[in-house]
Amino acid sequence: MPCPHPAVPSPVVALAGWCPLSPTGTQTTQLLVKPAWTPAVLWDRVTLTCRGWGAAGATTWYKDRQRWDQKGLDHVFVDASGTYMCHRPGSGLSPSVTVSDGPLVLQVPTRELLEGDTVTLRCRGWQDMSVAGVQYYHGDKEVSWSSTENEWSLSTLQLHHNGHYHCKGLVTSRGWQKSGPVTLTV
Repeated sequence: MPCPHPAVPSPVVALAGWCPLSPTGTQTTQLLVKPAWTPAVLWDRVTLTCRGWGAAGATTWYKDRQRWDQKGLDHVFVDASGTYMCHRPGSGLSPSVTVSDGPLVLQVPTRELLEGDTVTLRCRGWQDMSVAGVQYYHGDKEVSWSSTENEWSLSTLQLHHNGHYHCKGLVTSRGWQKSGPVTLTV
């Protein structure tokens, strides 16, 4: 069966559509995240959709590497933090998706990043509590600071932007917090 959408390098968490081919040319299972940010955060009412070959309703879900009792459903609403994957019999196991419920989370859009693109990173406090004094780091080096803005854009992406990023900030009623890392790959 031909693929109706352009291929996306695997493993990738897809935004919309699917039908990506792995480096060997075989169909791979994809896990779509809505809203389309990574890591997903529990307070955004996250929905996961499993796409791949196999009969409708043949999806097996996993949470934290254990079978999750959501038999046969192709999309699920997430009500707990953790790491999720799905399996379709005809195309295998999907890449994992992390859903966070931490006090401070740095998010990037779930899409492929190309040289020359602009990407916005956002530093969010738990359940959208306000965050002040936000500091952004690339590795251990501080790269941006804002007293009021919780979003930071990188424009004209280049290969030197690859790597781990995190943020620190003062979260209302929770004090200074540090996010977990996210990885940018251009």
